[in-house]
Amino acid sequence: MNDTPTIFDPTLLLLVGFMVLIYFLMIRPENKRRKAHQEMLASIEVGDEIVTSGGILGKVVKVKEQFLVVSVSDSVNLKVQNTAVASVLPKGTLKSI
Repeated sequence: MNDTPTIFDPTLLLLVGFMVLIYFLMIRPENKRRKAHQEMLASIEVGDEIVTSGGILGKVVKVKEQFLVVSVSDSVNLKVQNTAVASVLPKGTLKSI
């Protein structure tokens, strides 16, 4: 008998199957979320209403390369790193809250 593994070795197929399953269930969705978040960060403009990951709501006053200046109230401006932005809200959301 020949003990060399063949391409149809069940253990090898199981290992490849698990790697494919992990790719489609974990890696691919995370890459899609990261890409969508990067596109959202690139599209932020002055006047957009945002929510930070810390839960702070505000309107973008100034956009810099790595930081945003966010107006929280009439006389309070915060400097926030743009990676801390969780989402961009529809216009007029802050007035309705």
